[in-house]
Amino acid sequence: MSENQFFVDSDKLGEKALEKKHRLEREPSCRANHMEYMEGMEQISSDIMDKVISEMKSYDYNKYSEDDVRRALNKETCGIEEFKALLSPAAMPYLEKMAQRAKIETSRHFGNTVYIFTPLYIANYCENYCVYCGFNCYNNINRKRLNSEEIEKEMRVIADSGIEEILILTGESRGMSDVKYIGEACRLASKYFRNVGLEIYPVNSDEYRYLHECGADYVTVFQETYDSDKYETLHLLGHKRVFPYRFEAQERAIMGGMRGVGFSALLGLADFRKDALASALHVYYLQRKYPHVEYSLSCPRLRPIINNDKINPLDVGERQLCQVLCAYRIFMPFVGITVSSREQKHFRDGIVKIAATKVSAGVSTGIGDHESKYEGKDIKEAGDEQFEISDGRSFDEMYKDISEEGLQPVLNDYVYV
Repeated sequence: MSENQFFVDSDKLGEKALEKKHRLEREPSCRANHMEYMEGMEQISSDIMDKVISEMKSYDYNKYSEDDVRRALNKETCGIEEFKALLSPAAMPYLEKMAQRAKIETSRHFGNTVYIFTPLYIANYCENYCVYCGFNCYNNINRKRLNSEEIEKEMRVIADSGIEEILILTGESRGMSDVKYIGEACRLASKYFRNVGLEIYPVNSDEYRYLHECGADYVTVFQETYDSDKYETLHLLGHKRVFPYRFEAQERAIMGGMRGVGFSALLGLADFRKDALASALHVYYLQRKYPHVEYSLSCPRLRPIINNDKINPLDVGERQLCQVLCAYRIFMPFVGITVSSREQKHFRDGIVKIAATKVSAGVSTGIGDHESKYEGKDIKEAGDEQFEISDGRSFDEMYKDISEEGLQPVLNDYVYV
């Protein structure tokens, strides 16, 4: 039996699979080196990772004072040092002033617009063992991969709701969701949507080029945490374990011709202030190297998953999340900021008036259940979800709520000629 086949069937764990799982958890020596590329992984010549990790490791946020925060807020432009001050604990008493500054920057660069999109999960098979993820290969869940007919059916239901931008997601399994399969999904999406995004396992630059030719506009990759030591303890098996290959995914996507790239750490896995710094600096340095590309940031927090309802963000409350988002906006006023349905309605309604520019609506993190959620039809064979969401508003509800706040919902702002 091949390794891919093993993980495809691992939702029905046998004795040998359980033994391997427990060994990976107990014995670091039996895991592959997380800093070494695996066979077939493209290595590019880039100094971005060294710059970001160096800045993150040297960041001592406790050294910043309230005077540093006030100076940062009084400067017309925000540099790296000012950004570090705004992320520090010393900035928490100045959250209101940060929000006021962030709102000015958002209005200056984005007006009063809020973009709306929805994700579409087309498969939840995964070959990685990430201890916090509902799709991980050792989690006993209902696995499903949509075929072309089912994908198109889901897309038609979503498009009929009025949404014009879609984000296609898969579990991280080349065996069950190879690049050609994802490419076909992109071609189908191009029939129904103006903008097509991807959130899939990292691939090589030539594969990103192929997916772009199939219709993909942008790529989002979560680094999860930029702390490589912590990363090693959370990603115990699979291609995702290779830290540098994941870090360089956005740059390879740019090399492959993608119009835009998105970045994020999963706040709560490690020190969230350092992860927030690293996420923003990842964008900062790449933007200077590739100024023609559109960049965006997300700030997801941990959410409970199937078979583990105790997963929650470590030390990251809504005030801390608001601090990070405001600091992002002040540091990089031109960058799009997405706040997902992981967050509650009241938080998302508030943050789009301050710093965020994009929200999801009509969200399902399950596989093949949009007809059930959108039209109330009984779907018996849907695949299980990746995590629980907090804000389940439909597209119509989200559009109405945004409009009532005096903001302009935007479905598409890009036209190919």
